[in-house]
Amino acid sequence: MNLKERRLNHIFKPDGKALIVAMDHGTFNGASPGLKHPGETISQIIEGGADAALVNFGVARKFARELAPIGYIARLDLPPTYMGQGHDSRLTYDAEYALRMGADAVMVNVGQGAGVEEITYPHLAEAISYCDRVGLPVCAEPVPGGFDAGPEFKTLDNIARGARIACEIGCDFMKVGFAPGFERIVDETFVPLVVLGGAKTDDEKEFLTSIKTAMDAGAHGVAIGRNVWGGGNTVNMTRALAAIIHKNAEVEEAHEILKAGK
Repeated sequence: MNLKERRLNHIFKPDGKALIVAMDHGTFNGASPGLKHPGETISQIIEGGADAALVNFGVARKFARELAPIGYIARLDLPPTYMGQGHDSRLTYDAEYALRMGADAVMVNVGQGAGVEEITYPHLAEAISYCDRVGLPVCAEPVPGGFDAGPEFKTLDNIARGARIACEIGCDFMKVGFAPGFERIVDETFVPLVVLGGAKTDDEKEFLTSIKTAMDAGAHGVAIGRNVWGGGNTVNMTRALAAIIHKNAEVEEAHEILKAGK
């Protein structure tokens, strides 16, 4: 087992699947509801059965003790804040710093489209080039049109093409959007895919159904934030997702787990 495989095993369980909770929202939105006290949120997702967390370096440094039981993925780039302009992230940290901070993997956004990919594709390639030399896995996050793009950009075709491009550049696994026909994205890629959660939804059963559909189509897990910690039921939402991901639970069973905490 090489160093990269060892680190990936801190994120993906023996079944090859991972429940990753995204907690990196603070760099563009400040103290989001559910993330005001990161240490508490980390403890809650661990109680619920999370395998790893996606965090910024400030959280990783301050809450290292709380994060210790699970894997952690560090973000190498920073997006514009809610007051900023533009929709592309900038590479602001390097892999050496991630290693010093004990990261198991790093995350890089990859915007697709004019005015975006000219910056983000070279960033991804740069990160992969260095991380591969030191055995640090890279997770790419293809974002059709960039962060500010409307739903017309989040088509199955755009997601599938962006995912394949990130594979070709050399990422080790990928955080991607869900769309009906997700099987195509799985079929056209050759690294593990974890599904992002997107904006907070009020229909929890519909949300769980989309995750179940993605898992049945071949996803290797999720990387979800607001729909885990944004609804005031963090522990049980994490448990519900863990049941789908690691136990192949049906939606009704997962929904009952979620309701048990209300």
